[in-house]
Amino acid sequence: MVLEPAYEILQAADAQEGLEVFRKEGPDLVLLDVILPGTDGLAVLKTLRSESKMVPVIMLTGTKLVKTAVDAMKFGAADYLSKPFDVDELRLVVERALESLELQREVKQLRSQVVQRYAFHNLIGKSQGMQEIYAKIEQVSDSRTTVLVTGESGTGKELVAKALHYNSSRRDRPCIALNCAALPETLIESELFGHEKGAFTDATARRTGQFELAHTGTLFLDEIGDLSPVTQAKLLRVLQEREFTRIGGSQPIKVDVRIVAATNKNLDELVRKGQFREDLYYRINVIALYLPPLRERGEDISLLAKHFLAKRVEEEKRPRIEFSKDALESLARYPWPGNVRELENIVEQAFIWSQQATEITPEHLPSILKGDSRSSSLHDDTLAGRMSLEKAVMEFEREIILDALKRTNYVQTHAANLLGISRRMLKYRMDTLGIGRSEHAAAQDPEPAAQE
Repeated sequence: MVLEPAYEILQAADAQEGLEVFRKEGPDLVLLDVILPGTDGLAVLKTLRSESKMVPVIMLTGTKLVKTAVDAMKFGAADYLSKPFDVDELRLVVERALESLELQREVKQLRSQVVQRYAFHNLIGKSQGMQEIYAKIEQVSDSRTTVLVTGESGTGKELVAKALHYNSSRRDRPCIALNCAALPETLIESELFGHEKGAFTDATARRTGQFELAHTGTLFLDEIGDLSPVTQAKLLRVLQEREFTRIGGSQPIKVDVRIVAATNKNLDELVRKGQFREDLYYRINVIALYLPPLRERGEDISLLAKHFLAKRVEEEKRPRIEFSKDALESLARYPWPGNVRELENIVEQAFIWSQQATEITPEHLPSILKGDSRSSSLHDDTLAGRMSLEKAVMEFEREIILDALKRTNYVQTHAANLLGISRRMLKYRMDTLGIGRSEHAAAQDPEPAAQE
């Protein structure tokens, strides 16, 4: 009488009939009395829980014994009401239980979509180097072994880390990603391990660190080569002992976390220079996966471009659009200093500029790909042997970074966002390529225009 205006109600007079209705109809919620003819409602609850973990069961009883309520919750009841119950309370409890069920179903569906997204068949690439990577991911994904993923910026190291996680038995647990290069040294330790209230001046409340959040799951430490020696030592202890202490705390916290680390730096060289701990290097380099740059896997460029385009078409619900042969050839000629990330950004631009078109042509691509910029001469000089591939790629990267700086009025944070990298990574690349302050400061101060 209370619920039927809002819900379809199925009734059963005893436990056996109730179980039969449950199995046949598959209801969204069960109201179960503790006292039933010939049996105990708690026994029925156990059976329901063994057959369905998600369907909420609300217990109803005339007894006010605390133990009965505790047992009901222990066996998996969603809630517990004593008779005579308040009508409004019953409505509210049912409504909340159904909302919780809907949320669980949404989470399950989203988790399924995420798992599907990072399934092996969604990793794009037919080149030999990438096929070897996929085989290794499949071999090591379902273990707790630490993995080190190396490769240039933009090659897809985080995608590999997520593929390792979502193809493992930890797939339903947290997968936490932390970019070690994006945080200042003063914050990285607190971010990793958390802190207690009052541990330092700004610690106004307890903070849970990424290790604790990733418990029973995976922690992806991107750009691990940027960690300071002090943080490296503390990370090594966590990997060895499987425990840590919050900043300002005294109690060790045990964690079960699988570590996937990544870097675009040469850790061997950093170890030789004394900038990276050798013992930590051996601890994280148990399984090594090297992602080749896009310029070394030319047969994957068109596959990736078509994949990114199809994804945007699906997201925007646009009619199908494809690349022209000339556009694919333009993509294939480009050396891709920004690797897969740069390719995805350029496909995004082409998709936007081709709103009214049925085909993406070279006219929809950025000028840097059309051969009307320095790319043509670099391409010719490299193939003619007048310039090494490494030198050409560095020159290309230098040109792109300078262009990004010009477009953002030389604000490095904005230029880094435009390029899809961190500000620290941009500064590192500028230093490597010799882009100094004087160079772009001069560009900001052109000759004054002649006065009339």
